[in-house]
Amino acid sequence: MSFERVIPKLLTWYELEKRELPWRDTLNPYYIWVSEIILQQTRVNQGLPYYIKFVDKFPKIYDLAVADEEEVLKIWQGLGYYSRARNMQKAANVVINDLDGKFPENFTSIKKLPGVGDYTAAAIASFAFEEPVPVVDGNVKRVFARFLGLVENIQLAKFQSLAFAHLMEVIPKNNPSTFNQAMMELGALICTPKNPNCENCPFAENCVAKSKSLQNILPVNIKKTKIQKRTIHYLFITDKQDNCLIQKRPTDTIWGGLYEFPNIEKGTTEFPLELLDLVGLKDSLDIKVPTKALGITTHKLSHQTITAILWRLDKSQLIDNQLNNRIKIANLNNFPLHKLMLKFVDWIHD
Repeated sequence: MSFERVIPKLLTWYELEKRELPWRDTLNPYYIWVSEIILQQTRVNQGLPYYIKFVDKFPKIYDLAVADEEEVLKIWQGLGYYSRARNMQKAANVVINDLDGKFPENFTSIKKLPGVGDYTAAAIASFAFEEPVPVVDGNVKRVFARFLGLVENIQLAKFQSLAFAHLMEVIPKNNPSTFNQAMMELGALICTPKNPNCENCPFAENCVAKSKSLQNILPVNIKKTKIQKRTIHYLFITDKQDNCLIQKRPTDTIWGGLYEFPNIEKGTTEFPLELLDLVGLKDSLDIKVPTKALGITTHKLSHQTITAILWRLDKSQLIDNQLNNRIKIANLNNFPLHKLMLKFVDWIHD
């Protein structure tokens, strides 16, 4: 069964059921690009307010290119996968400095931008420029696998290539943007990962998974990801003027460019003395090492699980000149912080 025969049903369904979203009302490739990058690894209801804030703060690609990186990361704060934001700014600079401010207008050229892969390039090319190239995201792969009854692992590159090649043959040449939006919307609203709403699916009569009751088996989705377990100790250290010490993370690490308390990784639940050395207090005889953490939490990322332990040194133990690079505790939220830090800030103010 080919998608070609059911495309008319799909497009009719989409016109009746599609959600009204701001990036669907524009042909501006910059706005479409921003929305697609934000929606990677992010649900629409979570990404929508970020999109609105982002285009309000940086209404043109030039505004993004010349912005301070910390300003960009602050707007992105809470979305995670911060390399997306940094790559967007790199790409914006390529457009402004190397392409005379003109956004590339085809799939091949768009894919050359930093941080832009096949999926994002296809979305921009079809939505902004009506190039007939299929968008193959997680939603589309799920629809594709169920409709054809495919048992291959959708995480494999060969499945991605298969879906792209098949859909490339059937995508309407006169209206590729609507087809791509409809396929993505079907996966998001109807052909969901669990308990799909087959009764309202325009593909129901022709879907192999539906006919064989395989909806909760397909697609095969096996992620070969080894989860690393880490224990990281953070130090909230203050002086008598309610200043605290923070540091900026290197850009080539997770949460690159964001700020956090001094920290060290060590597989223990006891206070690591190495933390004192980090802040120049190793030889201070009047320091009383804390025996109880201010808080402990678990933070899960795609490839690792972090046990984060926050320790506090009371300001009564410190003299004013023992801290460099201090900021007011009240000003912590002015800096771009990762989710663990945001949780720490809540603990501090409780």
